[in-house]
Amino acid sequence: MYLRTSQFSIMANNQLTDFDWDHADNRGFGSGYSQAEREKLAALYEGTLSQVAEKEVVKGIVVGVTDREVILNIGFKSDGMVPRAEFRDMPELKAGDEVEVYIENQEDPNGQLILSRKKAKVITAWDNIQKALDQDLVIDGFVKRRTKGGLIVDIYGIEAFLPGSQIDVKPIRDFDVFVGKRMEVKVVKINYANDNVVVSHKVLIEKDLEQQRQQILTNLEKGQVLEGVIKNMTNFGVFIDLGGVDGLLHITDISWGRINHPSEVLKLDQRIQVVVLDFDEDKKRISLGMKQLTAHPWEALPAEVEPGARVKGKIVNVADYGAFLEVQPGVEGLIHVSEMSWSQHLRNPQDFLKVGDEIEAVVLTIDRSERKMSLGIKQLTADPWTRPELLSKYAPGTKHSGTVRNLTNFGLFLEMEEGIDGLVHVSDLSWTRKIKHPSEYTKVGDKMDVVVLELDADNRRLSLGHKQLEENPWDTFEGVFTIGSVHKGTILSKSDKFAQIELPYGIEGQCPIKQLGKEDGSTPEIGESLDFKVIEFHKEERRIVVSATRVWSDVKDEARAEEKKKTQKVVEKTNSSSEKSTLGDLDALAALKEQLERGGK
Repeated sequence: MYLRTSQFSIMANNQLTDFDWDHADNRGFGSGYSQAEREKLAALYEGTLSQVAEKEVVKGIVVGVTDREVILNIGFKSDGMVPRAEFRDMPELKAGDEVEVYIENQEDPNGQLILSRKKAKVITAWDNIQKALDQDLVIDGFVKRRTKGGLIVDIYGIEAFLPGSQIDVKPIRDFDVFVGKRMEVKVVKINYANDNVVVSHKVLIEKDLEQQRQQILTNLEKGQVLEGVIKNMTNFGVFIDLGGVDGLLHITDISWGRINHPSEVLKLDQRIQVVVLDFDEDKKRISLGMKQLTAHPWEALPAEVEPGARVKGKIVNVADYGAFLEVQPGVEGLIHVSEMSWSQHLRNPQDFLKVGDEIEAVVLTIDRSERKMSLGIKQLTADPWTRPELLSKYAPGTKHSGTVRNLTNFGLFLEMEEGIDGLVHVSDLSWTRKIKHPSEYTKVGDKMDVVVLELDADNRRLSLGHKQLEENPWDTFEGVFTIGSVHKGTILSKSDKFAQIELPYGIEGQCPIKQLGKEDGSTPEIGESLDFKVIEFHKEERRIVVSATRVWSDVKDEARAEEKKKTQKVVEKTNSSSEKSTLGDLDALAALKEQLERGGK
């Protein structure tokens, strides 16, 4: 252990007042000092010592350095020891250097002064951090590494957290570029409970930008052209940093042409020129424009673009009512769905066009002052109703196949070819079925074979029939469903007045509800099969009326009639016999009367 000679006597300072100077030893040590001299000497020793307290940071002088320890003099009665490992950041440490240390213990069980440089550094660092927070000081920190949500910065040997949002006034997308670099920061929050420190670099920038912001807002006016940097990009536009104040460049003000996202023409951190469209000084909202720096494309539209002219472009939007064709950036025309096909029945525009299609169209109308233009694509081909071969192709009696495009209450429209539609009336769908709505028979998109019934090219009308592809079965049915004939039938449905009956050969008949009963008095249900008698047959109306009760009631009526007939015959015979008997008796009575009369005379 290193111990200076001058301090050897100081170690026993606290025993000076109890030392017996007159009898120090048999050699007469101390016998040459008087009491006054002894007190003076003790006071002198006391003046050479510093008053130190445990648990505080003091400065010490290096008096020795070994491989394992550093010996420090803090002005105490003994020197202190600090592990050499706590001075790794000071490889050139030597005797005479001054360092700060923390007094852990003035005297351990071995009488040794215990010091710590590590704890001194921590305490000093926290003191400096608190001072920086209290006095709003700027600290030079070192970015050690990246962490979740930000960076770790070394300040005074303490790791502080720098949130990503506090790095700069603009969003930072790559934190790694700051790692290993020095950065000025300010302490914004201290949490001693968790030993956490939060710092900010953004506040330093904001302070510098505030003056620029005020200057920009003061001199800002509509129509002013400024230069800025794109700091953020959204679906509805981009935010431009104008040098301390942000402005919004809406997507509709980026280009005269239609774009779906700003990234199609701009990129982050790009420096661009913009014009001030409007601003709110109180809310500090600035609306910017970029397309306004160039002339409107309608002003450069060639004069030859007029009704009847053909133009080429790209489809930029498809709506329910039509599609927009971009003739040149910023100049669009509407192709209404009715101008996409010669067909009289409107369809979805997406059946014809999709975004990105490059097509040719015909200009129908144009209004340069209103910057509106209507276009058509069906005009690129001849009107199919005016073709010379139409009359022969769709002559009455010719057979064709078409696609069901639309259903109505009265029938369906069949697309024979592009632009040529025909009507199949609901009554011309089937010879035998009673169809109330075409949806009972077919659906949109189905193919159907038809025969032309009538063609009126001038009025664009084509009448078609489906049932006419077969012969009228009612000519045959007339001999099958004769009045009084009985057939097996199945009840399909019921209403208040009639029941619909499925008869043989797929034909349907009607049975009055009052005549639907069984012989036992019960009423049959839907789906039940039983015998029906034909009571009416109307060929032209294609209608058959049947009865279930007549099947068994007529039999009974016939039986009663036959019985009545037999009874009548018996009565007539009896009456005849009675009449003969009566006449004979009358003759006898007459003879007897005559005899009596003669006898009386």
